[in-house]
Amino acid sequence: MITRIVKMKFKAEHVNDFIALFHSSAPVIRTFDGCLHVELISDIHHPQIMCTLSKWTSEESLNHYRNSSFFLKTWTETKKLFQEKAESWSFVEIK
Repeated sequence: MITRIVKMKFKAEHVNDFIALFHSSAPVIRTFDGCLHVELISDIHHPQIMCTLSKWTSEESLNHYRNSSFFLKTWTETKKLFQEKAESWSFVEIK
């Protein structure tokens, strides 16, 4: 299983725009093969800093989503709202 974390810092005036975009996109993301979970969290003291946390059955399923036209369209819209460049990490569980 892959856990993907994407940290984003938004311009203060665009925080609510991104929250709305996430809530409209999350149901679609959840329909992608291999998506087990997706959620949005924010920094407790800096609400303009948010992370998406998603879980995928495999790196292949994550990459299928990341190469989709849906992702490309949504990511293009999201990047317009950034204050800083996003950071991302993909993790695997250690057993």
